[in-house]
Formats: sequence, C-alpha cells, structure tokens
Amino acid sequence: MTAAPLFIPQMMSQFDQLSANTDFDSHTVESDLYDIEDDDVNIKVDLGNEQADVQAPADSARFRTLQKKLRRQVSWAIRDFNMVEDGDVVMVCVSGGKDSYTLLDILLLLKRIAPINFDIVAVNLDQKQPGYPEDVLPNYLNEQGIAHYILEKDTYSIVKSVVPEGKTYCSACSRLRRGSLYGFAKQIGATKIALGHHRDDMLATFFLNLFHGGALKSMPPKLLSDDKQNLLIRPLAYVEEKDIIEYARLKAFPIIPCNLCGSQTNLQRAIINDMLREWDDAHPQRLASIFKAMQNVAPSQLADRELFDFETLSLDRDSNERLFEGDNIQAGQTDSLAEIGLPVAPKTQTFHPKFARNEQIEAGQEAVKKSHITQKIPTINPVI
Repeated sequence: MTAAPLFIPQMMSQFDQLSANTDFDSHTVESDLYDIEDDDVNIKVDLGNEQADVQAPADSARFRTLQKKLRRQVSWAIRDFNMVEDGDVVMVCVSGGKDSYTLLDILLLLKRIAPINFDIVAVNLDQKQPGYPEDVLPNYLNEQGIAHYILEKDTYSIVKSVVPEGKTYCSACSRLRRGSLYGFAKQIGATKIALGHHRDDMLATFFLNLFHGGALKSMPPKLLSDDKQNLLIRPLAYVEEKDIIEYARLKAFPIIPCNLCGSQTNLQRAIINDMLREWDDAHPQRLASIFKAMQNVAPSQLADRELFDFETLSLDRDSNERLFEGDNIQAGQTDSLAEIGLPVAPKTQTFHPKFARNEQIEAGQEAVKKSHITQKIPTINPVI
C-alpha cells in the first residue's frame, strides 16, 4: 500500500491548525540494551492507588488543556517527520503501560479529526509472564471499541533461560518482542508500527549510549528497520513523561506493570531516568535544551571520521593580507625566523577603537581636544 503524495501538504498544514489552538506554552546480551524498542521499560509508576483519588476528572478544564498540549505535540512530530500518510494502517504496540495507552488514545483522537484517512489497530504481545493479568487489555480495548490483536508467545521462559543470573533482561526481551511484532505487522499489512517512546526515553537512551555504549545515538522519531520491511514511528517524541503520567492518571488507564523488568534493581536506565528527573526539577529548561541539541547536530564539530571528511580539509586562502591589529609585535630569534622564511618585522595596524583600552581612548580624546585649542594672537600695547 502506497501513500498518496497529494495529501501530504494538506495534512501537514491541517495538522498545524489542529495544534494551533492550545493555551500553554554481557556483551552479547547487553550490547543492545540502549536500543530498546519497548514501551515503559524499567519505569514503575503506580497509578492504581491514585485512581480512586483523582481530583480532576477526564472532562475537566485541566484535562482538556493537557489533552490539547499532547495533541499539539503529537501533531508536530507527525508533521516534522511525515510519520502518518493517507491510506496508512498504523499498528500501535500496546504493552499496558502509561505510554502506549496515551499514544493509542491521542492517535485515535487525531484519526477522528485529521484531514487524511488512516486506520489504527492495537497489538499486544502476551509474553506469558507469571501473574500477568491477561484479561485487562482485551477488556479495555473491547470497551473502547478498538480493533486489536492479542499475540500469545512465551518469550518469558526464553529470556529467563538465555540471560545469566544477575544480568538485565531488557535486551533479550526486546529482541524477541521486536521480531514478533515486526513479522506480524508485515503479515497483516500494517504500513507503520507506532511505539510509545517519549522525549525522556529518547534522552535516557542518548545518555545510556554516551555513558556506557561509547556512541552518540538515541531513538529516532522515525526508523526504517534493518531489513527495510517495516517503518517505525514514535509520535510521542516531543512529549514529556511527566505529562504522560498526569494524562494516564486523569484517564484512569488500567496500567499493567512489567514484572519481568520491574523485578530487577539497579538498572542503568532507571539510574539515568532518576538523573534526568533531578535535572528537570533543578533546571526546568535543561532537558528541552538537550533534546534541541539532538536535533541540531554539527558533524564538523565532533570527531566521527565516517560522518565528516576531516582528511581532505584544505586551505583556500585569498590574496588579501590581514595585518595584526595591535600595538606591537616582538620577534625573537630573528635568524631562525628568516631561515624559515618568515618575516622578522611583521607589520601592524591600529587596533579597532571599539576594543581599545580606556587609557587609549582617553589619550586619543585628549589629543583631539589639544588639536582644537585656538591659539591667541599676541597684542602689542600701543602706548608702549
């Protein structure tokens, strides 16, 4: 299924309009830990105990403002990276965590008001973890009237058998899950796979790769799989986690915790997440600035020889001579300078007045004053 290019300009402009009316401003096992294609990895947010204490219902002004904000940010991401096109079938991977619930909810909202036609299908992979509440997601999706598939596959036993005791499960778990979901997307004809990673996930992955992977990379908002069989999109790329937490609380989503990952302690991703939250509390604009930097890469200012051709850099000077602006040049070992072929008495030119020292300015002003003093003509006393 191919997209209709003629719809793209209209879609982009109208997505802008949709968002304009918002009033707010081991090495094998662990090597891919920081490329996790999962939702809600290692983030434990207890929403269940708060659902009974929700102070602002989902029809309140507070909720509507937050929903507009998320809709706006998702619309921007879709526009900026051309994530959704006319005729797309978007497979939303739903894990039962706050991120994927929010992603599904906002995409369904945009589907109703978007200027293009696209379909959404929710897909969940039941990995047969002990104690996993199998009825929660199907009940929710049926109540909401959302087309969906529940895939059953015992990847839990596989992960437990291949990962050494004390090592993290995330990489092996995500590899198995990713392979199953990629294959199923092609099987049903889904043209895009939507994942629930948000801005803070992307930042955390960036720092995990920086601190532990020796690479400057993160989760891109849009990605073509290595075999070129699937396109992944992350519509929550501009959304902050704290807004998703609040949105999930107000919507009272039936959150399903990840017992497999959540049962492990001292995970590096959790440590990085804590660091980011501390930064956000102490310096509210820091995370926004870091994320902006991820969108403003200057390859010539880094040191990746594959990304930028440092080897063939060469001079291209013109014939204009630029003299040193200053007071004086002291040349030492003039015989050696002459032997090299360098000037022994380089010329200078007047330093720009704007940057001159105060005493230089005052001396100059005094010289000007003296030059304008009128000399009196001596008079002769006629009596004398």
